[in-house]
Amino acid sequence: MAYPYQSSGFPGYPGYPGNDPSYPPAGQQAFPGGQYPPGGAYPPAAGGGYPAAGGFPAPGGYPGAMPAYPGAPGFGAPGQAPGYGAPPGAPGYGAPQCAPGYGGPGFGAPGGYGAPAAGGYGAPAAGGFGAPPGGAPSYGGYQQPGAQNYGGGGPAPVPGGFPSGPAPGQQPLVSAQHQPFAAAMTATQGTIKASSNFDALADAEKLRKAMKGFGTDEQAIIDVVSNRSNDQRQKIKAAFKTAYGKDLIKDLKSELSGHVEELIIALFMPPTYYDAWSLYNAMKGAGTKEGVLIEILCSRTNSEVRNIVACYKSEFGRDIEKDVRSDTSGHFERLLVSMCQGNRDESQNVNVQQAEQDAQRLYQAGEGKLGTDESSFNLVLASRSFPQLKAVADAYARISKRDLISAIGREFSGHIEDGLKAILQCAINRPAYFAERLYKAMKGAGTKDSTLIRVVVTRSEIDLVQIKQAFVQMYQKSLASMIAGDTSGDYRKMLLAITGQ
Repeated sequence: MAYPYQSSGFPGYPGYPGNDPSYPPAGQQAFPGGQYPPGGAYPPAAGGGYPAAGGFPAPGGYPGAMPAYPGAPGFGAPGQAPGYGAPPGAPGYGAPQCAPGYGGPGFGAPGGYGAPAAGGYGAPAAGGFGAPPGGAPSYGGYQQPGAQNYGGGGPAPVPGGFPSGPAPGQQPLVSAQHQPFAAAMTATQGTIKASSNFDALADAEKLRKAMKGFGTDEQAIIDVVSNRSNDQRQKIKAAFKTAYGKDLIKDLKSELSGHVEELIIALFMPPTYYDAWSLYNAMKGAGTKEGVLIEILCSRTNSEVRNIVACYKSEFGRDIEKDVRSDTSGHFERLLVSMCQGNRDESQNVNVQQAEQDAQRLYQAGEGKLGTDESSFNLVLASRSFPQLKAVADAYARISKRDLISAIGREFSGHIEDGLKAILQCAINRPAYFAERLYKAMKGAGTKDSTLIRVVVTRSEIDLVQIKQAFVQMYQKSLASMIAGDTSGDYRKMLLAITGQ
């Protein structure tokens, strides 16, 4: 790495690419570059749409359908029923597949990252996620006969949070035929958006002034960093080096310390690099941070996983699959190796007949027999699309009268249980999964600061607005209040600024 290990516990950080201050290279799509709705596109939630602590929404709740916000009309494709992520006239929003502007094969200078050669890693796929063809209603919701009840009319969850099927007199909205299905990640919203009047050189000057002379103006650094998108931060780094011939990351590390240093440096890492870096540090040295492996590998899209694998190889000179095999074992190892392939079905169609068959297969592999056929669970949860897995969970509840997540808890233990549950939770309600990660990082004595930092940073431009809303519904307290109670000083100020408080 370009810089030495620091006493703060944050490993050395890579430098800048070549001498090209432009980022991203010409022809690459900027991040987020219109992938998110304009500010105020979603009304604030006053409750509803999320379950009580520990549970997950009833069929048709968030994220399968956006009308989870009380009093707000559903967003839908023009002329269609509510329940999908794109506002009228828009093509549909979604989390970007990966951060743009990365250069293959080496992300810039050796050991570094930043603005590399053309042809780098992925600009987001055009169009994003949003309304499926025909504006079909969200699967999992149930419709009263003759009523326009999309997404939110399902029965209350059974214990454990999963649906048990239509209430008497109600009909499933999806037939046994292949039907359009709302994306597992529908319209989402980050708390950080690109600054509209962005001037990379002016921001570089502000940061230089904040660090020049005796003492550091931490508030000035917070004001700049927390109000710029990741793509804009990459341009600030390049402008800083162009203007002053100095490395911004190195200067920040010399002026900051502790958790606020870790947080700000994480914000300056390109997203794919940050995921790869987090995985590398979770496996290097003695011990393995299995929770980090599960969080990243089980929640990312196919293109994100593939870019992480490529970045891991180019930046750290290692094969992530080999590292996973050497640091894990048994069924947990096999699940993570499956995740490393980035080969999950990402079709937005649901085959209800197959969902019923998969649910029966899982029942026979677990509750329906003595012992557990772990390979059947791995096959279904590692390969089926997230919308399909939600349908499998619905079908399983009807077959066994027990929700699938509880069944996994009865049949598995340890890290394999955590991994399988994470996949299923992301399929049913991704923001709720990350809300739970944040809550567990702060509850009880002590704070798991690296988890808190990683989740806040990685979701800040994707779905942190929805995560905050899920947090309130699940734990009856705001994310900001819990952060304020568990952190202090500039670290607290920076976290609250990122979360939009």
